[in-house]
Amino acid sequence: MTALQERKYGQWFRGADVDGDGFITQRDVRMMSERYIAARGAAPDSATARTLTERMDGFWANVIAPMDQDGDGKIDLREMTEGFRRALTDRARYPEQIEPVTDCFFDLADLNGDGRIDRAEFQQMYDSVAGVPGEDCAAVFAALDRDGSGALDRAEFHQAVAEFFYGDDPDAPANHLFGKFAG
Repeated sequence: MTALQERKYGQWFRGADVDGDGFITQRDVRMMSERYIAARGAAPDSATARTLTERMDGFWANVIAPMDQDGDGKIDLREMTEGFRRALTDRARYPEQIEPVTDCFFDLADLNGDGRIDRAEFQQMYDSVAGVPGEDCAAVFAALDRDGSGALDRAEFHQAVAEFFYGDDPDAPANHLFGKFAG
């Protein structure tokens, strides 16, 4: 793991620690789901909500929970960083580790269901859920829209998420995926 990746993971950790107590717990992961569901306007008992909750539970069980080195049910920054260092060594494992959750977030952000996330949809999700300011969202969106179409298709979105977790380019636009990042 490089220093850049470690800093990016720290940024992700701060966003995933929804309650701000310095740990990621299963409850934090559930609260992330609830925030995305609410921002999407989906009913808590809808198929969309159930799918996201199931995928986030899988993300907790298969990716985050195994990082708990002391068995206390809480993942601190050190445990998470070391866990990512171990788990995210092979980009070929993206389909099993991160893709299912990314697909679900894509579907939630695609508010009109056209298979693309336009700038307004991107900004709504990131501003309301992740607290990323509008001006940061606009700049990140423009950089991630690699083909200049005015929308992110599923492939562009996956490329950004993979670049965030696996990449080591200090100038990659995806470094800012979870908020403005000072590389």
